[in-house]
Amino acid sequence: MVVNFSLQKFRALIWLASAFSLLFFSTQLFADIWDEVEHGYADNGGVKIHYATTGEGPLVVMIHGFPDFWYSWRHQMEGLKDNFKVVAIDQRGYNLSDKPEGNENYAMRYLVSDVAAVISHLGEEKATIVGHDWGGAVSWQFAFALPQMVDKLVILNLPHPNGMGRELATNTAQQENSSYARTFIDGSPSDPDIFFGGPMNSQSLSAWVTDPTARPRYQAAFEQSSFDGMLAYYKQNYPSDASGSSPPTAPPQLDVPLLIFHGLRDTALHSDGLNNTWDWNDSDTTVVSAPTADHFVQQDAAELVTSTLKWWLLARP
Repeated sequence: MVVNFSLQKFRALIWLASAFSLLFFSTQLFADIWDEVEHGYADNGGVKIHYATTGEGPLVVMIHGFPDFWYSWRHQMEGLKDNFKVVAIDQRGYNLSDKPEGNENYAMRYLVSDVAAVISHLGEEKATIVGHDWGGAVSWQFAFALPQMVDKLVILNLPHPNGMGRELATNTAQQENSSYARTFIDGSPSDPDIFFGGPMNSQSLSAWVTDPTARPRYQAAFEQSSFDGMLAYYKQNYPSDASGSSPPTAPPQLDVPLLIFHGLRDTALHSDGLNNTWDWNDSDTTVVSAPTADHFVQQDAAELVTSTLKWWLLARP
């Protein structure tokens, strides 16, 4: 009995040691990028743009959408940091970036110049630009306006402006999906039903975040964000006519390696908007769909997005 008991005890100790080692290495493997990044600010005409950065190598600049902040890219930053210098910005109005008053200060030309200011501040002439949602809109416009500063372009859940304009003009499903934008354009953050049946606040804006570690960080980021600034993106830049009677000026033809991700369960942006994207780019265009992902595809399908993005970038040095 003594021998058996000792053997059982020895096995238990080995099991505990193995479990502890597994836990330790798992913790190291999935260490939170929150504690690793370095923070900095770029100045754009007196407006400070905050960014978080990690890694070394070719520059990759990541631009979040609504409602979000730099931490949206935590999975991709972790996956790319061994090969790239990854910089995730807070767009103006959000978290630690400046929040200028007045809707006019959120016009697209300023949003584009914020990204250019970050690249220049880091001592680079160009970067791979990655954008989601409103960050995707800024990324498209950045590539149209400053193609010499774009090495590669990655867009998540935001169709090319030609596709978006077409769907707003002809697709009733997209028109219905975009009705919230009209509410944002006409409303204010304190309106009792402006955001999913309630006013805009840090709790309602972070309700989509399912990660229990991330949600309080989102709430804290939104506490120090400008809700008026968030709505100004829509008031200044959203297509004003969904009927197609006043079609926007066609953007320039692109000639840049282009990667697009789209979560097919997105209820705001119809995947039909992706059709013909390859006709508007003279370089290679890759479209990746995530059937079970919603609007925030970089989090809903984090492994797919991160691994595909890394492979795609490394294949195009």
